[in-house]
Amino acid sequence: MRFDVYERCAALGQYILENRATVRETAARFGVSKSTVHKDVTEHLSRSNPALFHAVKEVLDTNKAERHLRGGEATRLKYLRLHGQGGI
Repeated sequence: MRFDVYERCAALGQYILENRATVRETAARFGVSKSTVHKDVTEHLSRSNPALFHAVKEVLDTNKAERHLRGGEATRLKYLRLHGQGGI
């Protein structure tokens, strides 16, 4: 399905807002690149729907602040799987 750019921006923004999704999760869900999601919700959405843009920006800022925690947890789980539950 092909969206008009501003319709796609609104759909991406709505999805991020409703699911508190990351850019990567949103890109996978809509079948577009992370760059497309980021550009749509930061540049295009700010012009087409400022209210939605500000709400989405809060979610993206929260995700950015938490990403180091998610990365650390992913690494911890990786090593637990590699070395067994008792090692760490």
